[in-house]
Amino acid sequence: MTDNKPASDVTKDWQASQGQKSSATRLRIFAAIAWIIAIGGEIAGIVLLRQHKFDQGNLPLLIGLLVGIAIFAIAGSFLWKAANKHDPARASEKFKFFFQNQLGAIITLIAFLPLILLIFTDKDMDPQSKKVAGGVGAVLAVVATLLGVSYQPPSVEQYTQDMNECAAQIKAGQPTTACSPEVAAQAQDIARDSGVIAAATKNAEHPEGQDVVYWIAPETGAAKSEVPHVFHLCAGVSPLSGKTVNSGSVTEAYAQNAIRITKQIEMEQKQCGFTIPQ
Repeated sequence: MTDNKPASDVTKDWQASQGQKSSATRLRIFAAIAWIIAIGGEIAGIVLLRQHKFDQGNLPLLIGLLVGIAIFAIAGSFLWKAANKHDPARASEKFKFFFQNQLGAIITLIAFLPLILLIFTDKDMDPQSKKVAGGVGAVLAVVATLLGVSYQPPSVEQYTQDMNECAAQIKAGQPTTACSPEVAAQAQDIARDSGVIAAATKNAEHPEGQDVVYWIAPETGAAKSEVPHVFHLCAGVSPLSGKTVNSGSVTEAYAQNAIRITKQIEMEQKQCGFTIPQ
C-alpha cells in the first residue's frame, strides 16, 4: 500500500538531535542546581528572620543573602534559556510552551517574594533596616525576574521553518541566512540527500531528477517511527516488498525518522527504471 499524497518540501516535525538533547539535559540540571541554591538562600533568610537575627543589625548579611539569591536565580534562568535553544517546546502546546519558556521568571518570583513579604511585614525589625533590605530585595527581584523572562522563545515550529529555509538555500546555492546553529546540521543533511536523490532519479520524464523518496511507514499510524529507517528511490524496490510505504520529499522522510539514504542506489535505479550514469 502506497501513500500517494503530493510531495511537499515542508518538514512536519523538526527533531532535536541526540547531541542537542544531551546538551539541553545537562544545562537544565545545572539550572536546577542554581535554582535550588537560590531557594535555599531564601529559606535561610526566612529562618534567620524568624529567629530575629535582623531585628537590631546584621543588615549586610541579609543584603548578602538577597544578592546571592539574585545571582543564582539569574544564572539558572540563563542556563535554562540556553537549554531551550537546544531542545525547544512546541508553540502549539500553549501551556507547556509558556511554562517551559518562562520557568526562570516563575522560579525567581518563588525565590524572592516570600522573603520580601516577610521583611516588609516583620514588626520587630529596625524600620530603617526594613526599608533598606526591602527596597534592595524588591529591586533585585524585579531585575532577576525580567532577566528570567524569555521574550522571543524558540519553538519546534520556528526551527522547522528555519530548517526548511536553510535546506532550500543550500540546495539553491544562496547565502545561508536561515541556517542557525540549531538547524544547520539537519538542513545540510537534507540538502545533501536531496541532491543525491535528484541525481539518482533522472529519466526522460524528469531530466533534472526528483525530490521524492519512499520509506516504511511508521508503525500503527504513528507520526514518526520509533526506530530509524532507510529511504528508497521508488515503492517497487525489493527492500519495500510487502511493506506499508509512505512517500514524500527527503524532508518528509526525515520527519518520520527515515534519515538515511539507501546504500544500494545502483540496484534500485535498475529496479525503478532510472538512468544509471556512465
